Amino acid sequence: MLDIRQLSCERDERILFSQLCFQCRAGDILQLIGPNGSGKTTLLRCLAGVSREYQGDIAWRGHSLPGAAWQFARESLYLGHLPGIKKALTPVENLRWYQQTCDGTGTFSIEQALEQVGLAGYEETPCSQLSAGQHRRVALARLYLSSAVCWILDEPFTAIDKQGVAALESLLEQHASRGGMTLLTSHQDLSIAGVRTVSLADYRFAATESRYDD
Repeated sequence: MLDIRQLSCERDERILFSQLCFQCRAGDILQLIGPNGSGKTTLLRCLAGVSREYQGDIAWRGHSLPGAAWQFARESLYLGHLPGIKKALTPVENLRWYQQTCDGTGTFSIEQALEQVGLAGYEETPCSQLSAGQHRRVALARLYLSSAVCWILDEPFTAIDKQGVAALESLLEQHASRGGMTLLTSHQDLSIAGVRTVSLADYRFAATESRYDD
């Protein structure tokens, strides 16, 4: 469904990765790995359409982006490093805004989604009064409200406790079992069977060697 073909990215005259190729299909959970600075976040931003600073081809359902960008945007959900919430709003208000702007049509109500991420009782509390971990949980509640096929998650386990990690891993497994796919970065080992990995460090090394050969 998502096809990455000969993707390369360079920043400040430094190659992050080059000739990167992989596919992500229905039911896949794919973890991008590599040291800090290897381009994991940059790659997710390229896949999500936030950045166009790449060479190569990204295709969704057989059609190259950006031509298929509108369809991909409707069928994907991106959660970046920052939680992307308005601190002046409550969790309910933040999620209501998300539903209205991103066509959230999941099977859970907003209240049920907040309960799933451990925020029952905080529905009407301004997010300015919540902790960093609770901000992350408000963002993760979008996963329960979304009907998106492709989830693109940058460090989704940051600032959440062990119980939250276990719940999120279970949710990713459920999403995969329903034919969804997830691409994510994480500095911790995942307790999910069948996770595939792509190491960006491998593609950076090859790209550097190629430059020296030239």
